[in-house]
Amino acid sequence: MKIIYDARWIGEHGIGRFASEVADRNKEFVKIKNGLKPTSPLDVFFITFYLAFKKGLYFSPGYNCPFFFLNRSIITIHDLNHIDVNHNSSFLKKIYYEFVMKRACQKSFKILTVSNFSKKRICEWAGISGSQVVVVGNGVSEEFLNKENDIDSVDGEYILVVSNRKKHKNESRILSAFHMANIPSSVKLIFTGSPDENLEKEINSKNLQDRVIFKGRVGNNELASLYKSSLFLLFPSLYEGFGLPVIEAMSSGTAVITSTTTSLPEVAGDAAILVDPENTEAITQAINRLYSDPDLKKELIKKV
Repeated sequence: MKIIYDARWIGEHGIGRFASEVADRNKEFVKIKNGLKPTSPLDVFFITFYLAFKKGLYFSPGYNCPFFFLNRSIITIHDLNHIDVNHNSSFLKKIYYEFVMKRACQKSFKILTVSNFSKKRICEWAGISGSQVVVVGNGVSEEFLNKENDIDSVDGEYILVVSNRKKHKNESRILSAFHMANIPSSVKLIFTGSPDENLEKEINSKNLQDRVIFKGRVGNNELASLYKSSLFLLFPSLYEGFGLPVIEAMSSGTAVITSTTTSLPEVAGDAAILVDPENTEAITQAINRLYSDPDLKKELIKKV
């Protein structure tokens, strides 16, 4: 059967990278490349209209879906972030999930997700059987598999934060924990992405202007280099359906501090330091411990 693949998701964000990897490994897909953005509330009508004239199995690597033709649709729900995290939701998103996505979960041919945590939440929320949901996990791109660093990234020691300014990324506590950590003042904190007004204010209030760097948008090659040259990844997120930076860092030969919540213990296993992400002091202690104990770093890296 012909598979119609929604390639509009491909990009540098989390779902986009998942979409890109799936597409690269399946050259025979018929790809939808144009039309509305798949995140548009009106996309449900676009996809329905498209499938009315196209035969085949529709496969979306993201959370969009048609209103009809669900019996020949496979959708991917990476997490229920827009349901579980209030500040990532809105009235329109709640309406969309309640009246479009929940119905799609109940009627789709299959639902893919990336962790057992997400599978459990989807089944609870949509009231469906576990047999309807397939956990496919996440993998890493080739750039993260070569532990040799052949790209100059940043001079000096630094801790890496792969983030995007969303509140569930816990950046305020990250800044506070870094500020309180008993590590040399020469150690930098590097964020991916660009700063927003709130984060800049907090950096200024803590007098960290000379210690915090924002790298802006980074491609896979630069991100891999940042992982490999960093002291460790600091990723105490409050909510993740998977937590791709955790396995990217591990694949790059970099130690990880991450959270005890949602999917992150499942993904990290015993190869990372796990902390309560709402406990700033615990994050600080983990920073101190991993910075001062090179043997622990080596032990964590060996466990991957």
